[in-house]
Amino acid sequence: MDHVLVKLKRLRKKPYKKLLSDTALFEVIDVNSISTLSYDVDHNLDNDGWFEIAEFSEKDYFLNILSQEIDAKDYDDLAKDKFDDISCILGLQGSDVYFQKVTPSSFIKRKLIQFGEVAKLEETSSRILIKNVPDAVYLREEDKLIFRDLATISSLFKGIDILYKEATDDEVKAFLASDFIELAEGYNHESVSKPNRKRLALVSETMAEMPDQQKSELIDYIQEYCENGITLTDDKKSFKLSTDNELKLVLYGIEERFYTTKHGQEKRLANSVQSMA
Repeated sequence: MDHVLVKLKRLRKKPYKKLLSDTALFEVIDVNSISTLSYDVDHNLDNDGWFEIAEFSEKDYFLNILSQEIDAKDYDDLAKDKFDDISCILGLQGSDVYFQKVTPSSFIKRKLIQFGEVAKLEETSSRILIKNVPDAVYLREEDKLIFRDLATISSLFKGIDILYKEATDDEVKAFLASDFIELAEGYNHESVSKPNRKRLALVSETMAEMPDQQKSELIDYIQEYCENGITLTDDKKSFKLSTDNELKLVLYGIEERFYTTKHGQEKRLANSVQSMA
């Protein structure tokens, strides 16, 4: 049986209340008809794509309410005076839980002119706009959370923004001190932008697993595609970084985002990547 719960803000004890019974808010998402991939900060989703977090129940940001089957009878009905305190909607549909974040813009309250024997002004009560697509879905049988935008759900799952982590100052300094990098005067760890700090956090693991031979070929590979976008030192053994864009090209090169089309021999940058393995 389908039900709708809501979570109220600023309420520590019993924050979840029952809103509707025998109601399904969202169209059922068939996991076999959508494409999913593990979350990647630098990936642009296709129209039918979703990010996924496998083994979600083992994560620190897993919600306690999801730890067992949710029985709507265990929750009090939402009081009318608490309607404006709703921060999240939970659609219990089968064994899955559909989430929608509720923000001030989700509430709709309008004045209408009603025509009858005489025209009269009517002010509607507050309503919540339900999205066509939920912000996240917990697939209980697969123990998987799927979502499309991490920033949207970060307030629903406290701590999940660890997936969107930035490299620390120490990590940035260590990377910029690599043998294949030389810094131009005036460019240092404080010059590295937030987007590049996020990219740098992702490539750290790639660099740690990269064979020495591949590291030695890295300069030639990046230079081949970024001849006009990046500068080498006089001995051609290091990148001389003076701008944030140059650093971005190096980070893209480490992830092997540059490629040449097979037939047209056109050099391209893959703005998003997905492993085929």
